[in-house]
Amino acid sequence: MQYRTFGELDWKPSALGFGAMRLPVIDDDPGKISELEATRMLHYAIDHGVNYVDNAYSYHRGHSEAFLGRALQGGYRERVKLATKLPSWLVKAPKDLNRYLNEQLERLQTETIDFYLLHSLNEEHWTKLHDLNVLDWAEKAMADGRIGYLGFSFHDQYEVFQEIVDAYDRWTFCQIQYNYMDEEHQAGTRGLKYAADKGLAVVVMEPIRGGQLARNLPRAIMELWDTAARKRTPADWALQWVWNHPEVSLVLSGMSTLEQVAQNVASASQSGPATLTADELALIARVRDKYRELCPVPCTQCKYCLPCPNGVNIPRVLEIYNGAIMYNDHNRARVFYNWLKEEERADACTQCAQCEELCPQEIGIAEWLAQIHQLLDESQNQ
Repeated sequence: MQYRTFGELDWKPSALGFGAMRLPVIDDDPGKISELEATRMLHYAIDHGVNYVDNAYSYHRGHSEAFLGRALQGGYRERVKLATKLPSWLVKAPKDLNRYLNEQLERLQTETIDFYLLHSLNEEHWTKLHDLNVLDWAEKAMADGRIGYLGFSFHDQYEVFQEIVDAYDRWTFCQIQYNYMDEEHQAGTRGLKYAADKGLAVVVMEPIRGGQLARNLPRAIMELWDTAARKRTPADWALQWVWNHPEVSLVLSGMSTLEQVAQNVASASQSGPATLTADELALIARVRDKYRELCPVPCTQCKYCLPCPNGVNIPRVLEIYNGAIMYNDHNRARVFYNWLKEEERADACTQCAQCEELCPQEIGIAEWLAQIHQLLDESQNQ
């Protein structure tokens, strides 16, 4: 295992962290973790040098933390730093902060959560938690030992990310989505460098974009990977690209099989900052360009089409659809589409075409929206 730096802490994290969001389950039920197999996976990772385990209150419908509490018995808890997250969207009042943290400590069977994150911060969640004085609360939880260090995970635009980083001088770390397709998405490369320059450790999630960069690959993508002088799996290419950045503290992988754990541990053992050659980086850039060529709707996310008079979140709907086609992954796209508020989905479109008059790309948005809803709405595909 290779080890890296974690911001300004005197502690070396393993290049690979164990994410407990996609554990093996029974009968395709996310709430029924296959505990024997998941425990084997966790122990294998720790026995091979992984020293950071990531979780959250809501993973596996609320069962993941309790599973980890059991699986880390027998000396494994002492060998890792444990991270979990406050469910930001569930917090309604100041009393909820202690309620959720204390419940998590009980689930995890630990007196201290080494790294605690405010989960899934966006402008809305951050504003609410800030108004509830979450930072003052966290200071007290760190002082009484229930929390070791405070950080946050992030899903919004770069400007919001910068605002959150600048709002508090005791952030130890942050967690961002980052992969070779998302250099300019959400926090992106700018956010990675900004946080690192501020002394924060940067934990990367979705390095393989939820598996999209590793499975069901379009033929044109596989043909490009096959030209590489050094053969790697698509997953390994994606992981190595992230590890190549010296600002990255560790990379999380939500693994579902023991084979995936073994493969990712092996990849991590070959990782390091600035280890990819110029030719390898050029190949990854060609793969990125080819994916973008497969993008069916030429939306640039300029958002000139907003606000839609009927509430449709046009850029997000188009983004989800583009992902479904580019990565040949309709199931994941359906999940994201049906997470949207009902009024934000494509079927709220009344074909008024106001958005089309404003679109600099001259996209036939109304026609696309009708097609997208037909493909991605769960009720249309049961």
